[in-house]
Amino acid sequence: MAGTTTSLDAFKENHESVSVDASRKLRVGIIGTGWIAGAHMRAYKNQPDVEIVAGADLVPGKAEAFFKAWELENVKCYPSHKEMLDDESLALDAVSVCTYNRQHAEPTVYALKKGVNVLLEKPMCVTTEEAVEIVRAEKESGKVLSIGFQPRMDENMKMIKKICQSGTLGKIYYIQTGGGRRRGIPTPFGTTFIEDETAGIGALGDIGCYSLDMVLNAIGYPKPLTVSGYKSAYFGTRPGYYPDHPEYADKFGVDDFAAAFIRLEGDIVLDFRIAWAMNLDTPGDTIILGTEGGLRIPSTECWNGTVGGEMTLYHEVAGLQTETKIPIVKTPGDLFDLKIRTFLDACKFGTAAPVSSAEILYNQAIIDGIAKSSALGREITIEIPEV
Repeated sequence: MAGTTTSLDAFKENHESVSVDASRKLRVGIIGTGWIAGAHMRAYKNQPDVEIVAGADLVPGKAEAFFKAWELENVKCYPSHKEMLDDESLALDAVSVCTYNRQHAEPTVYALKKGVNVLLEKPMCVTTEEAVEIVRAEKESGKVLSIGFQPRMDENMKMIKKICQSGTLGKIYYIQTGGGRRRGIPTPFGTTFIEDETAGIGALGDIGCYSLDMVLNAIGYPKPLTVSGYKSAYFGTRPGYYPDHPEYADKFGVDDFAAAFIRLEGDIVLDFRIAWAMNLDTPGDTIILGTEGGLRIPSTECWNGTVGGEMTLYHEVAGLQTETKIPIVKTPGDLFDLKIRTFLDACKFGTAAPVSSAEILYNQAIIDGIAKSSALGREITIEIPEV
């Protein structure tokens, strides 16, 4: 009923429910109706103050089939984001950009210039130049732009940041981070993730952006200065990797492994590695070293937005070397639901985006720097234009 307040089921489990004013609906459109759009749709359907009114996809009939599968009627479908955003009758409040990587920048910039709030799926885009264009459009528009990093909502990720910001570790000078899968190239969803013309970047952007954000967010996102990067594709280009689709090997045009040594402002070095496929279960735990303490964050078998087990803080107490175990904290609700909810609240109340594009610009510059350094075979300076 209009005017009533409804509790979100996603927030109820073992915690106080969060109330949402359902009398004020936000009209939302979805750009790109592939696999990740389904996760957005599920989360939006959990929100009582959202009305999905439009969708766009370049593939004829794909958007119509998508909304039909979600049992949504009266959703207007368009063959492009421009046609959807140009239709003033929609009066959109927000859009989710769920296209493939190489098409992240264009619809995001167009939506912002049309005065529409944007939730942009990760990775932010492919190149630093695209990221700068996105941030400039956001600043000019005054609208909300949030980047889809749902691990930020995890209580354990917040604890990592609290530890780093508390001074407990002293001056942080070295970080080792990364993650990956033994065999996990995402081809069950077709070849969109692995073709250069659609993805542009592979494991480096797909899950590497998460790993970078976990530590960079914790230490306040210092500016990246230089990078020596490496990437390879020894698994993705093997026909034998895909027994049912050996032709995928010829289409594989991105990285399935990447590594880098990155220098950050504040005399901090970041040792990074990420993999979609490798002959190992994990490339190692995340380690944050400081002058007064060190933090070990257990890796996960496959990146899932949190940590792999209780963390360990190595420090001294009255001159005695000791370890403190930091137990896993349960996050209230689903991380994806929280990503959607915090974005919607920012749109409704004009508050700051839950995941700042200015921060993820640095994330993207590192990713792009790794790719460029790898191509050149040497260390490069990370150049980020003024925004």
